[in-house]
Amino acid sequence: MTEVTKVPAAVPNHAALAELWRLAGGDASALDRVVLTGTDPVLPSTFRIGAAAQASIAAAGLAAAELHRQRGGGAQCVRVDMRHAAIEFRSERYLRVDGAAPATLWDALAGLYPTGDGRQVRLHTNFAHHREAVVTLLGCEPVREAVARRLLAWNAIAFETAAAEHGGVVAAMRSPSEWEAHPQAQALASVPVLQIEKIADAPPRPLRPAPRPLSGLRVLDLTRIIAGPVAGRTLAAHGADVMLISSPRLPFMDWLVKDTGRGKLSAFLDLKSPEGRATLAALISEADVFLQAYRPGALDALGLTPAHVAALRPGIVYGSLSAYGHVGPWAPRRGFDSLVQTASGFNHAEGEAAGVDRGKELPCQALDHASGQLLAFAVMMARARQAREGGSFLARVSLAATGRWMWRLGRVPQGLAHHDPGLADVQDLLETTASAFGELRAVRHAAQLSDTPAAWERPAVGLGTHPPRWPG
Repeated sequence: MTEVTKVPAAVPNHAALAELWRLAGGDASALDRVVLTGTDPVLPSTFRIGAAAQASIAAAGLAAAELHRQRGGGAQCVRVDMRHAAIEFRSERYLRVDGAAPATLWDALAGLYPTGDGRQVRLHTNFAHHREAVVTLLGCEPVREAVARRLLAWNAIAFETAAAEHGGVVAAMRSPSEWEAHPQAQALASVPVLQIEKIADAPPRPLRPAPRPLSGLRVLDLTRIIAGPVAGRTLAAHGADVMLISSPRLPFMDWLVKDTGRGKLSAFLDLKSPEGRATLAALISEADVFLQAYRPGALDALGLTPAHVAALRPGIVYGSLSAYGHVGPWAPRRGFDSLVQTASGFNHAEGEAAGVDRGKELPCQALDHASGQLLAFAVMMARARQAREGGSFLARVSLAATGRWMWRLGRVPQGLAHHDPGLADVQDLLETTASAFGELRAVRHAAQLSDTPAAWERPAVGLGTHPPRWPG
């Protein structure tokens, strides 16, 4: 690694929040009711993960507080401690069920591999069909040593491209300057970290007085893995009725379901069947928010574009999350946090700072968690706007745009030397609750609202536990 990455100056904590709040059209006076404590580093990284966690969680918390005020509640204080926020960005790592942790969250083939041109590629193989796509392309057994041997015959960029064409999820590791010159990064250069767009006319739906900020708000959550489910979990923490919709035919990661499923209803629907689509349409017709995190265009054939959903439910807020954004040549490409980290220079920069020849991961899935919080923030701000002026809205977030925002927050010299907090270090941030799986010991939500404390009123349950209908 010969490139020396330029280190931008750190953005002050309140300035990072104020930028998000301004971007979403928030009233600047509300920022006076936010208290932010703590400083980076909190986790071992040269990136300001603590600041990203604090700003994104505080933005969502302040949006919830302002929604409560808009529906007749009093103005309240929002406090977010940076240490707590950063630990929430690793909530899946600290989760325990009846005192036990998972053996691993990663498939045996996943990770970084050298290629024949002296570069590296990262494979994401946690789902069987993604693993099969990689080993079929390589023509080898699904064994790490065999995969490593075959990759030495490949050029990294060529393999990344071929894998995408064959349904795999792979990223070649790029330096920050390589990513900056990439057509996808250039396409995103003028795209803000979040977008809220009015997409159709509809009468306003006023927010009636309620005990919690999102009481009575109905959210359909068609997301999977981390980022989208975190958005739904955050909305549930402030009182929304969040219904996770999944299919019994789709693979899932059990541990993440347990962590991000807190506070949610969970129902099965087969959207490839006429009955499943009809049931979803009925749910949409009574929903306030629709969340989806599929590749741009992936839901078009099911009639679930923003325009179609807004026609089914005038006044709805459609929350859309993607890996690489909705514009540019990589917009349709599959992606996960670890791959976006690798492609966009984070792994290269951390490896360079650590003085190692291979890439180094961030100490958490920061792009996922930040994007989830930003999506929750955006849909709440859109819902508040809907109540005031009417309309149907589209809120958009992507992992790649979130990564660009995190770069602009600055770096932490010697941040990699910081202690990596283990389970024993974070006991004061955990809570114990019952669940369908047993006793859950998990990270509390980091946004503390003075009058309406965040809490998950429903226990985590298995996929498909509830019928696909809204509670009375």
